[in-house]
Formats: sequence, C-alpha cells, structure tokens
Amino acid sequence: MNAPQVMRRARLELGVLLFALAALALAVLAVGAANCVGSDGGTSGSSSRAAAPPVARPIGPARADAVDVARDPADLPPPVGQRPPQHVVVELEAREVVGRLADGVTFTYWTFNGKVPGPFIRLRVGDTVTVRLTNAMESSMVHSIDLHAVTGPGGGAVYTQARPGETKEFTFKALNPGLYVYHCATPPVAQHIANGMYGLILVEPEGGLPPVDREFYVMEGDIYTTGAYGQKGHVESDIDKLMAETPDYYVFNGQVGALTELHPLRARVGETVRIFFGVGGPNAVSSFHVIGEIFDRVYDQASLTGPALTDVQTTLVPAGGAAVVEFRLQVPGRYILVDHSLSRLMRNLAGYLEVEGSQNPEVFRGQGSADTGGH
Repeated sequence: MNAPQVMRRARLELGVLLFALAALALAVLAVGAANCVGSDGGTSGSSSRAAAPPVARPIGPARADAVDVARDPADLPPPVGQRPPQHVVVELEAREVVGRLADGVTFTYWTFNGKVPGPFIRLRVGDTVTVRLTNAMESSMVHSIDLHAVTGPGGGAVYTQARPGETKEFTFKALNPGLYVYHCATPPVAQHIANGMYGLILVEPEGGLPPVDREFYVMEGDIYTTGAYGQKGHVESDIDKLMAETPDYYVFNGQVGALTELHPLRARVGETVRIFFGVGGPNAVSSFHVIGEIFDRVYDQASLTGPALTDVQTTLVPAGGAAVVEFRLQVPGRYILVDHSLSRLMRNLAGYLEVEGSQNPEVFRGQGSADTGGH
C-alpha cells in the first residue's frame, strides 16, 4: 500500500471514530434530558411536584388524655463535687405515653421515665454504675438502653432488651469523663429514638467541673408523624418519613413550646450559666446558637478534659452527640435558643432564656423602644 492510500485510510478511520463519538454524545444528552423532564413537563430538580406541600392524611382526633412530656431544663441533679468514686444505681423505666406534641396535636411517645429527654444522669469518673431498666407492663414494645458512656458491647443494650413487665440490668465502670447521649437500642433503633427515647449522662472529671451559677439541660430531636406539620389530631410515628429523613417536627425537650411556653430558662444579670446540650436525633444535626449571646466557653464534642474553645457564636452538634456551653449574662432581656438551620425556627424550634436585672448601657443600648419582631 502506497503512502497516499495509507493517509486516505487513516482519515477514513478517524472520521468513523469521530462520527461514533458524536452519536454517543447525542445519545447521552437525550437520556439526560429524558430523566430531567417529568411526565408533566417539569424538571425533576425543581418541579412543582417536589415543591408542593405534603398532602395531609386523615388522622383521628387529638387525645383528651394527653400529658405534657417536656422535661424542665432546670431538672438536673447537683454537681458531684469532690467526692471519691462510689457505686451508683440508676433506675429507669421505659414508658409509652400519649403526649402533647403541639397545639391541638397529640402523639404516642416512647420515653424514659415519662419525659423527653430522659433523666439527666450525673456521675464522676471512676464510679461503678448499675443501670436497672424496667419496661412498663403497659408497653407495646421491647425497649432497652445504650449509654455512650459505657465501654462494652452495645453500650449495655446487649443486657437490657426488656419485654413489657421485665426488668434488666448491667454494671459498668465510668472510665472516660464527658457528656454522653443515651438512647433506646431496640430495632428499629431510629424509631425508638425519634419517639423520644434519649437523654444525657454526664461523667464529671476528678474534682468536678468549675462552679457556675445555673445549669440547664436541653436536647434537640426530630419527630416523624402520620400527619402533616401542624395538622390537628392524634398522630403516630411514620416509618416512611423516618427512612426518608423528612421530619415534621423539630423539638427542644420533647414538644413544641417546651422551652418557650412551659419551661423557659431563667437567670439574672451577672450570673454565669452552663447549658448541657445534646442531640438525640435520630437524624438531624444541630447548629446550636443563642441569639444575642456569645459562648465564653464551648467544650466541643462534650470533651471535658481538653481546653475549651472560647468566644464561639454557634457550635455544631451531631446526632448522638453533645456539647457544653458557658456564658456570663451582662444584659437583661429575652435570649432565644435556636438551631441556626433557621427554617426549623419557622417550625417553632426555639427556647427562651429570660434574664432579669439592671440595664447595662455600657454594653448595650438603643433609641426608642425595642422591636422583637425580627426574632
């Protein structure tokens, strides 16, 4: 084959290759366009169907026997102080209760001791702890407990799978100081947590924590229901929404209004407050922030033995995680606890810290009357 023939053949092969590549590109574009257009002609990424509000499903009337399940944030035991290690017995009851989730909305909660979050457990490093869990006879489910402060399989869940009416227990030694989440660990674990079965356990370091004037206990959770957000009536947990991670409600301390209408935090100018903050989840991560305040100290990830972060505006707390924040109050007024994923504030995820005392114009002053409409 002479040189011109070789060149003509090479050009022909190159042309065939380019044609094939062009055809392939057109096919890919066609498939992509088909996938991006819905049957109604809208695009799947931002279709009117995706943006449409959820359709409310029929639900029964709100239960007249519903109770408030919100735990008062001031309901926590005093510091352990300088005491030596000792044997501590923790008594817990898994209890299913019908509670008030929001105005006109009731929900079947699964709880530890009838409140959300469960009791604040306070220990010191070196304590030997016996956890005794009783599942109420009236329960419809098996329940258990996994404490993140435990070193051992399942965090204790392997020994505490209790059927209704049963009591199970185990013993562990508190080896690591810190603030830890505990929760039910009976499958489906996420459903048990979403229904309210979570709390915090504090293991204080040797010598205890530095003294403060007031301490508070706050946890955030996400709830998935058979009704739409705000739909009046009685709702149960919705597994499909749980699996899709699309909660209807975000709550502090168990129910809407827990820390605004029922149990606002209260303190005075000049006091230093400490908030033990945790996220039960089961899915949402929190960007914890107090509007109008700056955290003087943040024990990030609830690590109590390393140096604290200082001068922090917002702290990120993962699901199943915790943090400890401290700050000194210098100006009276209402400070709002939020998750700074602020669309959750539009679903009434908020708490109030009401601070009384004398004005401090050197730190904060304004002209005219204050307008709180922005928050």
